[in-house]
Amino acid sequence: MDRAEERLRHELSRGNQPLAELDPVEVWLRFVRFGSQRFDTADTPDADGLLLQYGTHAFEGRPLFTLDLVRQLEINDASGEHDHYIQLHCELRYEPVPPLRALGHFATWFFHDTDDELDAWAVDLRRQEFWPIIRTFRPRDIRVYQEQV
Repeated sequence: MDRAEERLRHELSRGNQPLAELDPVEVWLRFVRFGSQRFDTADTPDADGLLLQYGTHAFEGRPLFTLDLVRQLEINDASGEHDHYIQLHCELRYEPVPPLRALGHFATWFFHDTDDELDAWAVDLRRQEFWPIIRTFRPRDIRVYQEQV
């Protein structure tokens, strides 16, 4: 898992188009492809998860609408007990224009090693009504980073 952020950045940067110029749906598809790559995590249902969430927040000053694609991986200590999680984020941050603010807040998880299928979750999300709205705006910036939680 030491190279998880590097693998995410690699998946997002495939092709000739810079990340900042990609359509949000293309970023989503690349993120799901990254999400299909398995890591050596504990054999528990919540050890490897993907999260899509959006909303308007003021985490660093003024409010921004953020589409946050997150991969969460459980890290265990030497005895195999839960120690912490790492979260890898791909945040598409937008000016909080009225159509984006009107979307409100949304979050949905997928976890490997459950009865759910990643492809079905991704396809279902791709059909959601927020995509056409988000696609009409260009992100102010895109941040890719890792944090411990």
